[in-house]
Amino acid sequence: MSKSLHPSVIKFKEFVKNNPALIKEVRNGNSTWQELYEDWYLLGEEDNRWETNGVKTSPSAEKTDEKKGDWMSTILGTVQKMDPDQIQHYINNLSQALGAIQGVISQFQGSQPKQAAPRIEHKHPFSFRKD
Repeated sequence: MSKSLHPSVIKFKEFVKNNPALIKEVRNGNSTWQELYEDWYLLGEEDNRWETNGVKTSPSAEKTDEKKGDWMSTILGTVQKMDPDQIQHYINNLSQALGAIQGVISQFQGSQPKQAAPRIEHKHPFSFRKD
């Protein structure tokens, strides 16, 4: 029994067959198949990354339309190109905005203040006797 491969894996195999420079890159230990597949999936065949490896890119209308339709790969590609400090800044802003929204919601809920249980205070927490 042979398992059928995912269509994107089949397309990646075709891409590798058309570009033997990628095989040499993996054999030389410069990268792994997993890294190449992830870059190919996220960036597409027309990315500048493939030109550095001597890969021949052939633009086609079908691939461009498919790339535009795949919003997840577009988002992941954008996040991958972003500066980590910039991402941290956006996350902090989002956290502050969520905190403000939670504060407004709690004001409108009309939550009643909790009454604290009366505390019994002892003058001396330990009872020691002098001998």
